[in-house]
Amino acid sequence: MEEESRRSTATAGPPVSATAAGPAVPPALAPFAGRWVGAGEGAYPTIDDFGYTEEIEFTASGKPFLAYRSRTWAADDGRPLHSESGFLRLVAEDEAELLLAQPTGFVEIHRGQIREGTIELSMLSLCASPDAKPVHSVRRKLSVRGGDLTYDLWMAHGPTPLTHHLHGHLRLD
Repeated sequence: MEEESRRSTATAGPPVSATAAGPAVPPALAPFAGRWVGAGEGAYPTIDDFGYTEEIEFTASGKPFLAYRSRTWAADDGRPLHSESGFLRLVAEDEAELLLAQPTGFVEIHRGQIREGTIELSMLSLCASPDAKPVHSVRRKLSVRGGDLTYDLWMAHGPTPLTHHLHGHLRLD
């Protein structure tokens, strides 16, 4: 009995309750929760400009984070382009971290302030596999206004300094 009591105390956290609509979501992250569908544009000095369609999901877990998944497809022919997954976690009342992994050989950790439905994320860490492209830095901004999610991404790659790379506009599905 003592072992069972110790185990439940060790795993207990702040009360989070599920509702009929699903697991509870921390209020600061609530605007991001859901499935978002839309499109974006990409540009970078070393490649041709391109368009893409995208699906982003932020899924509630009942804990102070949302699971995150993004998938993109080329606008011209539907071929898969990019995917990434991870977690958007609350680290303070108005501060979040985005932890994500990409099949291209990167793991990113970002942190930023949450203000009025916007998170400006600065990179804390970037881990790359030996075969990954030479990305040196990434910065992200996510904003939710009503049923719209917009984001921007800046990237430093090879000799190119931090440069705007992606802009997306999605609607809550």
